[in-house]
Amino acid sequence: MGKIKTIGIMTSGGDAPGMNAAIRAVTRAGIYNGFNIKAVYRGYDGLIADDIRPFTTENVSGIIGTGGTILKTARSKEFMTDEGKQKAYDNLVKEEIDALIVIGGNGSLTGAMNFAQEFDFCCIGLPGTIDNDLYGTDNTIGYDTTMNTIVDCVDRIRDTAQSHERIFFVEVMGRDAGFLAQNSAIASGAEAAIIPEDSTDVDQLAQFMQRGIRKSKKSCIVIVSESPKCGALYYADRVRKEFPEYDVRVSILGHLQRGGRPTARDRILASRTGVGAIEAIIQGQRNIMVGVRNNEVVYVPLSEAIRSDKPFDRKLIKVLDELSI
Repeated sequence: MGKIKTIGIMTSGGDAPGMNAAIRAVTRAGIYNGFNIKAVYRGYDGLIADDIRPFTTENVSGIIGTGGTILKTARSKEFMTDEGKQKAYDNLVKEEIDALIVIGGNGSLTGAMNFAQEFDFCCIGLPGTIDNDLYGTDNTIGYDTTMNTIVDCVDRIRDTAQSHERIFFVEVMGRDAGFLAQNSAIASGAEAAIIPEDSTDVDQLAQFMQRGIRKSKKSCIVIVSESPKCGALYYADRVRKEFPEYDVRVSILGHLQRGGRPTARDRILASRTGVGAIEAIIQGQRNIMVGVRNNEVVYVPLSEAIRSDKPFDRKLIKVLDELSI
């Protein structure tokens, strides 16, 4: 592959607060280092449809503090097909784009990895997902903001829980990872968190009911990771059947977790990884994700970032157990 002159940038999958800060960082760092920058709108769908426009530093002025993504985003089924990938590659060649920076989560970076391998194309990933489930980076862009949003909501819900002496099951996002649920439970003073990482043979609900609410409390908050089978509604129904003496309510926070102005921590993470992506291209790096680990910018092969299970600190479960008495 020849010298890289033009870099494409896109956001894909679920939006995350801080994506705009990452777009800004890539654009300005790229221009500073002599690259042309082209923005791909609407994720992989936009790549297939050739929805690509030149970007200047003015295009990213004033966006560092805004939520969502100015490039729009989508989950593309067509890109999963051979025909879709070929259209995307043809448009990259047509637009004279030599490298592609993809801001997104597990699915988006999987798409980037497969595309890079099939077409021998330089793809760099930035960890843009509220779930914090990408391996090789301590935090993902959007995770801190979302956790703060959840904590703010739970603080408000607790007022009602205490006033009416109710049990509230609050369902949060996170897919197959419990980072949001566990840490927001600690930060909000919740009595329990039901998470995938703790789904052993032990019945988490029964364990919690025996340890906490039945002893001394008439109101409490339980944070539950979303699940098609065992979400907040499932556990609330169980309590109504097994412990009918309690007044139970459910609050599913849903998509309000995705929006909002990114925190300073997310803006800094997005800025550092965005600059890191340009530095990676200058160094000749290919097919890696840029993360921050132990406060150092690191390059992680895309195959590791998406395939490895991110370690969950089980000590956090003990912390919540001890503090929720």
